Amino acid sequence: MSTAPGTTGPGRSTVGIPANQTLYVTNLNDKINKQDLRMALYTIFSTYGTVLDVVALKTMKMRGQAHIVFRDVNSAGAAMRALQGFNFLGKEMRIQYAKSKSDIIARLDGTYAAPTSAAAKATAGAAANTPFAPLPGQAPGAGTVPSTTARESTPQGVKRQREEEESGMFNSLSIG
Repeated sequence: MSTAPGTTGPGRSTVGIPANQTLYVTNLNDKINKQDLRMALYTIFSTYGTVLDVVALKTMKMRGQAHIVFRDVNSAGAAMRALQGFNFLGKEMRIQYAKSKSDIIARLDGTYAAPTSAAAKATAGAAANTPFAPLPGQAPGAGTVPSTTARESTPQGVKRQREEEESGMFNSLSIG
């Protein structure tokens, strides 16, 4: 399959996407085991440079697709040019630059920002009320629970009397 410069297949263009270290690979064989697919992708792409991560998910939305994260842009570009249309496990790969920077690259260059979706906020809110100690890198007060429950306001270490002792039921019985 031959494609025009700047395209990766029917209806796909790489003209508006800037070059970066992450490649988006489509048209992969989705019948292959996820670990085998990741290993095969790592093996073939690592010949063009240092591969930091291979993300291949088997969900319905992401099947047949993968993201390959390189250490530098030049290696990613060389791999994209060399492997475009390569018959990989029975299908011709379509490769383009990813639309956004990978989380691994963002963490390496110090620009990583935690997700701000509603689900992430709900998870963060639940994590603030956890009874466990904070994780390394968390704020010191993040692992504490506010003590506003009624159970915590009762004095500790005071013995309650048994109901039988209060009514005097055992005192009136005589063993004879």
